[in-house]
Amino acid sequence: MKDFKKSVVYQIYPKSFYDTNGDGFGDLKGVTSKLDYIKELGVDYIWMTPFFVSPQKDNGYDVENYYEIDPRYGTMEDFEELAKEAKKRGIDLMLDMVFNHTSDQHEWFQKALSGDEKYKNYYIFKKGKPDGSAPTNWESKFGGSAWQYVPEFDEYYLHLFDVSQPDLNWENEEVRKEVQKVIRFWMKKGVKGFRFDVINLISKGEFEDDDQGDGRRFYTDGPNIHKYLRELNEQTFGQEEGIITVGEMSSTSMENCFQYAGEDSHELSMVFNFHHLKVDFMGNEKWVLVPADFGKLKQILFDWQKGMADNHAWNAVFWCNHDQPRVVSRFGDEGMYWKQSAKMLATIIHCFRGTPYVYQGEELGMTNAGFTDISQYQDVESINHFRILQEKGLTQSDAYRILQIHSRDNSRTPMQWEKKEHGGFTTGTPWIEVNRNYERINAKEELEDKDSIFHYYQQLIRMRKEYDVIAYGDFEELDRNHPKVIAYKRTYGTEQLQVIANFYGVDVEWKSSQSFNGFEVLIGNYDETTIEDDKKISLRPYEAVVLYKKE
Repeated sequence: MKDFKKSVVYQIYPKSFYDTNGDGFGDLKGVTSKLDYIKELGVDYIWMTPFFVSPQKDNGYDVENYYEIDPRYGTMEDFEELAKEAKKRGIDLMLDMVFNHTSDQHEWFQKALSGDEKYKNYYIFKKGKPDGSAPTNWESKFGGSAWQYVPEFDEYYLHLFDVSQPDLNWENEEVRKEVQKVIRFWMKKGVKGFRFDVINLISKGEFEDDDQGDGRRFYTDGPNIHKYLRELNEQTFGQEEGIITVGEMSSTSMENCFQYAGEDSHELSMVFNFHHLKVDFMGNEKWVLVPADFGKLKQILFDWQKGMADNHAWNAVFWCNHDQPRVVSRFGDEGMYWKQSAKMLATIIHCFRGTPYVYQGEELGMTNAGFTDISQYQDVESINHFRILQEKGLTQSDAYRILQIHSRDNSRTPMQWEKKEHGGFTTGTPWIEVNRNYERINAKEELEDKDSIFHYYQQLIRMRKEYDVIAYGDFEELDRNHPKVIAYKRTYGTEQLQVIANFYGVDVEWKSSQSFNGFEVLIGNYDETTIEDDKKISLRPYEAVVLYKKE
């Protein structure tokens, strides 16, 4: 049985991974055909974003049927073949479950719209205010009101995301039992992991106007959330040893995560939080142009590392996913120090306490899309905000600059396999354009280059399995106030690890309060590390070094 603390998860966005039939969409057979590549990287689990039947208004996060494979991705036989072949290679599958909402095309919602009271109660319908306006002033995370009027009922339904994604009513026990049935179905198919989309939004609080914001304080980490997760655990995945779970926690608090992912809380194995990926936002507003706040980034990373450890809870650690820009474009350097900065960013995450997640192409140093026309964008959130930003008075060129930095499509461009047309992703026309730098950045080139970003990730993944201090060690921050360096220490029994990373493209000097005597260089992103004396180290642009000692 795998130990999730020594494991690494590889995230696949199937639509953009590999297309085997030339229709421009990645498919399940495409994942199967690349299993040897994934095995070579060394990961333990593949998390795949939803491939269930869906109208694709939100790239599959609007599920129409939880039990069937969307034909554009293949068949149930294709899934079963993928599971079998992955297992042969020692890789388990983790499925992405969207249970805060369904598609408006789901049978349950269609029955609700027909007036069936049983299914209306599967969702959240409310009367408007006396003047006929929406029940509350809550805003959808994709822009506009979170309520949609249904004239036939003279009621509104809640959709925290797109209008085509009505929220489920988890207060209804029948809804909870339906969700449990879905989990058990996929467990029988041999699935060993589940990632739960925005799961901390399922318990809504009071339905009232928010005079302080957009409504999120009324539906985030709601009053019954821990009860619902414990129940889900007890009725499904908690009954089978060896299944790992991760919750995507939107705008959560650390205190709640102590329970979500506590050793003895019987809820989830681990949690994603996103606070560290809002350091280039203005408050909670991401559609702005502001520089990343390095001091805040360091504080958040360190506080979560220490807080979760002190409370015996477990983090999922990551920079990238299908909803985030490419990290080398965001915090690194696409130019002269592309390779060094990508490796530096990987070093920080993979030596943390927590289970690392690698998003497809991250191990190659894939960059943001660089799109220059709105017609190139496919993401509903990006297209909505391109309009909203201009309605707020921004110029079109400023709106484009913001999309180029923050759009979710930055991470959704096709996987770059080789120098062939469309990066070897498809023989057809890809559903979204391939990044133009595929001739320089692709898997074939990196597999052949022993100094590649791919091989560096491979080393980091191997280290987690070999060194207990990485998987189980305590966490101690070093030099929180240094303006350019992230440094921390891990300790486990007689093992000690020091991680020192220059976050910037300039030379810096870093002084340790502890002697380097007795330490060896475990890994670094330059050929040689310059340790000037027993407490001082010179770091080149984006240099990272991991020092190890065993007493």
